[in-house]
Amino acid sequence: MTEIQRLLTHTINELNSAEKRDNRPRFSISFIRRFPGLFIAMYLGFLATWVVMYRSETLADSQWLLIVLFIVLNGFFFFDVAPRYRYEDIDVLDFRVCYNGEWYNTRFVPNELIDTILQSPRVAEPQKSQLQKMVATKGELSFYDIFTLARAESAQ
Repeated sequence: MTEIQRLLTHTINELNSAEKRDNRPRFSISFIRRFPGLFIAMYLGFLATWVVMYRSETLADSQWLLIVLFIVLNGFFFFDVAPRYRYEDIDVLDFRVCYNGEWYNTRFVPNELIDTILQSPRVAEPQKSQLQKMVATKGELSFYDIFTLARAESAQ
């Protein structure tokens, strides 16, 4: 493992613990806060369907199925999952992108990581100068930018 890769992995692990990213579902009512109209529409749709089933002679006996399905399927809206960021997921395009998104392109690395890389005696001068050039050009760097720097370091 190269020094830049080690520092990047350490930063990702710190970010995971600070943001409680552990892939575990947690109960949350953020769905109601974010989409109150959809939440109300779901319950109005449920009530309309239940009234139709209640008044129907053929569907009246299967009302319990509607209620159970509604509770089970809507229960998923009340859980949030914070996916864990991993170094191995950077630059991988597969189904994990559907779950995690391309976080490595949209999240910026902390300035402390850049300073640590620049001050590390284990990082070669060409990588340090490339990093300084990237900072001067882009301003803020994403995790993918540092990943490309680590990939270049491991190729040498």
